[in-house]
Amino acid sequence: MILNNLGNYRIVLASKSPRRQKLLADLGIDFVTEIHEVGEVFPEGLPMEEIPQYLARLKAEPFVGNMSDHDLVITSDTIVYVEGEVLGKPADYDEAVEMMYKLSGRRHEVVTGVCLTSKSKQVSFASVTDVFFKSLSRDEIDYYITHYKPYDKAGAYGIQEWIGYIGIERIEGSYFNVMGLPVQHLYEELRKW
Repeated sequence: MILNNLGNYRIVLASKSPRRQKLLADLGIDFVTEIHEVGEVFPEGLPMEEIPQYLARLKAEPFVGNMSDHDLVITSDTIVYVEGEVLGKPADYDEAVEMMYKLSGRRHEVVTGVCLTSKSKQVSFASVTDVFFKSLSRDEIDYYITHYKPYDKAGAYGIQEWIGYIGIERIEGSYFNVMGLPVQHLYEELRKW
């Protein structure tokens, strides 16, 4: 493992996202996956960057009472923020269409919060990426949602899928953050652990 300082830890990724699992594995980190379902509800009035950090810390709570001294749990949450509105995961086709229309022709922010939790400490951080979508036609939106079924993705899209190829004009910030895990920032935090 490149991060020798983590050699004594059993690293747990608390995410069922195949994208997060692949990104963490591609960092060269050995980990196991454990998931505890929690309600992804946050207090009103939180600043944009605090929302996914709050949710990431919330996802860490079920682990805290049962941790050994050698456990390090990584939890994460991603939101899409457009014109003051938080877009989570769409519940159905109609909500996915509605979200895609909100993103069409606009800039939005993708914010991922990450929380690192051990028995003795907890650190959380957020990464923000600006994403600029072209104006999308209804045919493009329908094609994407029908073929890719993005119901497990904040904002109803995956940058690494077809809609990212044809719809995203540019981004400012981390591409991997938009996929759901700001791996460069995470790597630096793990190096300091």
